Amino acid sequence: MVRLLLADDHDLVRETIADFLRVQGGFVAEVADNFDAAISVVGKSTPFDLVLLDFQMPGMDGLTGLARMKAQVRCPVAILSGTAPPDVARRALRAGAAGFLPKTLDPHSLIAAVHYMLVGEIYAPLDFLEEDAPIGEGPRLTPRERDVLVGVSEGKSNKEIARDLDIQEVTVKLHLKTLSRKLGAKNRTHAAMLARDMGYA
Repeated sequence: MVRLLLADDHDLVRETIADFLRVQGGFVAEVADNFDAAISVVGKSTPFDLVLLDFQMPGMDGLTGLARMKAQVRCPVAILSGTAPPDVARRALRAGAAGFLPKTLDPHSLIAAVHYMLVGEIYAPLDFLEEDAPIGEGPRLTPRERDVLVGVSEGKSNKEIARDLDIQEVTVKLHLKTLSRKLGAKNRTHAAMLARDMGYA
């Protein structure tokens, strides 16, 4: 059973997210209402598979809290935030966060993001990462996004692509969603056409 720790000082947000992760995601989700409590939980509990930290809760001290938690656990540590701007998200990812999850993320995307990080990928909404690409360059796809795009261009299903790449089908769907936004693809067929135009197929 996958074990998660969710630390957030907003009672309603914390319990709502935790309940959804338990009921819909099938995860074991423990909670803490501040950073010091989160540190205490990881010190006393069975090891976690993923830790989610609110960026602005008491004791967190921004990226200092991220570094402290990463030093305490052997699992990915991600940041949750309701207000942090894109530059904070980019700094958090550069500092080693496994992901940056806005609290506005819809519930199903949240679960997909958790699965994404559990397999070692880095998650962040595209609009938090995009920076102007140099003139003359096309969209910048990650190596895994390119792998998925090749599979799409070959007419493979998400299940087939997942099997070929040894990743979960939900992860393929998340990659497909992200690369489609980067390419401006309207649907799967359009993405395959763009892949051929870009020389991926």
